[in-house]
Amino acid sequence: MSKDGVLVVGSANMDLVVQCSRFPLPGETIFGNNFQMFPGGKGANQAVSCARLGIKTYFIGKLGHDELGKRLSETMMNDRVDLTNLFTDENKHTGTALITVDSNGQNQIIVISGSNMQLTPSDVRKKKEVFTKTRVVLTQLEIPLETVIETARLARENDSIFILNPAPACEIPDEIYPLINYLTPNETELQMLSNMMVTDEVSAEKAAKILLEKGVQNIIITLGAKGALLVNKYHTELFATRKVDVVDTTAAGDAFNGALAYSLASHKEISEAILFANRAAAISVTRLGAQSSMPVITELQSV
Repeated sequence: MSKDGVLVVGSANMDLVVQCSRFPLPGETIFGNNFQMFPGGKGANQAVSCARLGIKTYFIGKLGHDELGKRLSETMMNDRVDLTNLFTDENKHTGTALITVDSNGQNQIIVISGSNMQLTPSDVRKKKEVFTKTRVVLTQLEIPLETVIETARLARENDSIFILNPAPACEIPDEIYPLINYLTPNETELQMLSNMMVTDEVSAEKAAKILLEKGVQNIIITLGAKGALLVNKYHTELFATRKVDVVDTTAAGDAFNGALAYSLASHKEISEAILFANRAAAISVTRLGAQSSMPVITELQSV
């Protein structure tokens, strides 16, 4: 059987976004400028990122049996994400995220996981057939760790490329590292995983090499406006990104990971895949919202 497309296993949230001039201090009340609701969640964002680029994209996740879950599934289907492997939890609410965006486009986020944390290893095993169809499997850390590990195992069993975006940052067990083809932390996440201070490209490379020793094949550190740093046992290379006027950095990492998965599933070399992912992330930060900021393929072809 030929393998193509991308499988995303992960979270789906409704993002409640407030824009304000600055973040409030502890105990302080300030006035916001705008409020909007956007479909989000790292898993759903990354799935939409892939699907908008034109590749077959499957999603495994768990929504609540509520209005927010209905709205999230509708928006993902509108972006042509395959939801035939979606679960519904009758007892937990759909995940939500409270997001504050300041005048510089920086954000603060609080996630209430809800049904996302009810996605079990057993659920994923029930959908193991989809792993046989997909070239790339992508997941994050907004679902239980044991489910992430089971996803990695199924990817390996089916000779799929496995990408772990270790966000939000937390410690992960050593057993998963040898199963990872591409680990995509930002600087904060790399610092937590390596237990080493990351302040620049030199320290990022040293921290990444600690994780290489644990069995990861490739580490791609996302550095915001600086681009992305690839570290593997063969070489280290910085891939710069273009400067843009930042509106909202929410889901920039998801745009990057989705575009990376798309490129690898399309048999692109890693250098080309990272440059493509940088372009997708750069476009995403010029727009407000998570899934709403994901570019389509024609935008990236014209850059």
